[in-house]
Amino acid sequence: MDRFWPNLVDGSVLRPISPLDSVPSYFLSGRCAVGMRLVQLYVPHGERDSIVATLDAEGVDFGITEETGDGNFEAIASIPVAPKAVDPLLSRLRSAGLHRDSYVVVLAAETIVAGREADPADRFEGARISRDELRARAEELAPALSTFLALLVLSTVIATAGLLTNSAATIIGAMVVAPLMGPALAASVGVVVDDQALASRGVVLQGLGLVAAVATAALVGWLLRGTVLLPPGFDVTGVPEVRERITPTVLSLFLALGSGAAAVVSLTRNVGSVLVGVAIAVALVPPAATAGLGIAWGHPTVILTAGTLVLVNLLAINLTALLLLWFSGYRPHGPTDLGRTVRTVLSRTVVILVAISLLTVVLAGVSYGTYQVSAVEHDVDEELAAMSEDGAFDELRFHEVEVAYELHDVYADRDPAVTVLVERPPGEEVPSDFADAVRERLEAATGTELSVAVELVDTQRSG
Repeated sequence: MDRFWPNLVDGSVLRPISPLDSVPSYFLSGRCAVGMRLVQLYVPHGERDSIVATLDAEGVDFGITEETGDGNFEAIASIPVAPKAVDPLLSRLRSAGLHRDSYVVVLAAETIVAGREADPADRFEGARISRDELRARAEELAPALSTFLALLVLSTVIATAGLLTNSAATIIGAMVVAPLMGPALAASVGVVVDDQALASRGVVLQGLGLVAAVATAALVGWLLRGTVLLPPGFDVTGVPEVRERITPTVLSLFLALGSGAAAVVSLTRNVGSVLVGVAIAVALVPPAATAGLGIAWGHPTVILTAGTLVLVNLLAINLTALLLLWFSGYRPHGPTDLGRTVRTVLSRTVVILVAISLLTVVLAGVSYGTYQVSAVEHDVDEELAAMSEDGAFDELRFHEVEVAYELHDVYADRDPAVTVLVERPPGEEVPSDFADAVRERLEAATGTELSVAVELVDTQRSG
């Protein structure tokens, strides 16, 4: 008994074929391709012949089904290809005359069984998805405004609690909730594919998100300040997790740059989006929350340093994503659109680079000031240890109690104030200029003028 198979070149007729020997090999083979795409092209009236000729010239497998509806299409072409072949194939079809507004659907095919020795799409290099699929993914990752703000506010509340309790685990947990990867990618994808609405949406979501994060942290800090939930005299700048965000260095840029690059790889290859989203959130939410806490506690230095860090990270993520997408080959379809997009990419890149350069001056200043503070503290510790071993001081033992020297003191040209605890045997006297002698030793070691206070303690040690 004969069986009937649709003609894969023009599905307008059915032809009888013998049971097995004439069945196309890909219906019988056990070879398969995973992660393929099925491109369904709705062929407008009058364009069928040119589309068939182009597909034949490309050497891809395809089937054409007659369209019997009342629409504007005369047929539907189904084309199974590898993800990397979708964009070149659609470009070839458009170059051959396919109308720009033609209806194209790209479906993810989990597995395609085929008997070909090699997929014709293997001649296409790279592993990136098509520009249309890229745009669709970027739109999907950028949620509705209400959803975005709700998730970001919740993430900021959790992150603020983590900062105040010095809990790194809580902060990282909050980052899983933060939906910041989508807007950052949407802004860059919209630029390279000439979708101004998508680009604007990404920029607006990022701006509103950071304002909401700072405001939320400021409100939480203001509500908790002075309550039983925080110890009396609580100093927000003394918390290590907060201090890490108010003493940023130029090296902080590497987290943002790496996160932006990883986000593009994740988007174009559909891998690891959750983990990359966490990395982006870590670069943005904790410093934004720290700036909010600076507002709640009235610390201008905290606001300046943490605010600078979050802005630099935001710009670096967007710059990396934009450039990596562009150099990956994503472009708009038409030559007119391409010229406009090139100008947009160049202008946006220049603006971001100038902004990063200006803000990096602040980071460089923070890096220098932090180094100066750490150097003074280190040199004081080393010299006091040496003085304890120096026979010139008999049995006296020197310990650092405090080095009062902060970042703002470096640029205000204030001298460090050092408090030294000196242990002495009971009844032993010290010279009247003893504090001056200690100060001179410490100034020689640090190369900095100091204000030194000496606390003398009579000490007895057993054994």
